[in-house]
Amino acid sequence: MLTIGDKAPDFELPDADMTIARLADYRGKPLVLFFYVRDDTPSCTTEAIEFSDLEEAFSGRGCMVVGVSRDDCIRHGAFRDKHGITVRLLADKDGIACQAYGVIVNREVDGVMREGINRSTFVIDAGGHVRHILQGVTPKGHAAEVLQLVKEL
Repeated sequence: MLTIGDKAPDFELPDADMTIARLADYRGKPLVLFFYVRDDTPSCTTEAIEFSDLEEAFSGRGCMVVGVSRDDCIRHGAFRDKHGITVRLLADKDGIACQAYGVIVNREVDGVMREGINRSTFVIDAGGHVRHILQGVTPKGHAAEVLQLVKEL
């Protein structure tokens, strides 16, 4: 289980344009890494749009914002284009980064146990260490809450 102060687990994932992103690409500046359940669901759409709306405020602090789900690149592209999402979306189809960050959970849905993502956000400092972990977040207003944490870095 990841804790505050731990070195953030590395990842290598494609984005909606199939360009590979690595944690190392963001070294030297803060990074907000938010894990969400699925593209184009109401809560996930709210969260991604709010992060996109505040992207300029994050970048003004030298901070990048990246979303991760288990959807594929094509679905990410369609989601991004449909809703005007500007933050980078990474496809973790095999769940490798989700496992490394400890966001995989088992939930009962209609009487069947299913693997899913616990909506979680990690604020990683310029040195690559986890500074904040927010789990089970409520999407509405979450981006503003995270921006406040970034301002305090």
